[in-house]
Amino acid sequence: MTKTIERVQTGVRLEKRLLKVLKGLAEHLDLSLSDLLEGISLHSFENKPPFSAETLKKIGQLKQVYDLDLGASDSHKLQESEHDQ
Repeated sequence: MTKTIERVQTGVRLEKRLLKVLKGLAEHLDLSLSDLLEGISLHSFENKPPFSAETLKKIGQLKQVYDLDLGASDSHKLQESEHDQ
């Protein structure tokens, strides 16, 4: 059953390399960035993994391409450079 929703425009700041990986993954999956982020969020809210093993492999490749060396353990320890503030 399709559900009707209302979307809003938002200004979200993300780490530059993380955004590149997300955009690359959205392109690979033929999704909009918004649809990808909604899917990741909804899966996380139910404690369900959002990605298959094949998709995780692609994410690993994209992380290498964009030099993303951050992991979940870094999520609450990030500090913006003075350049970004």
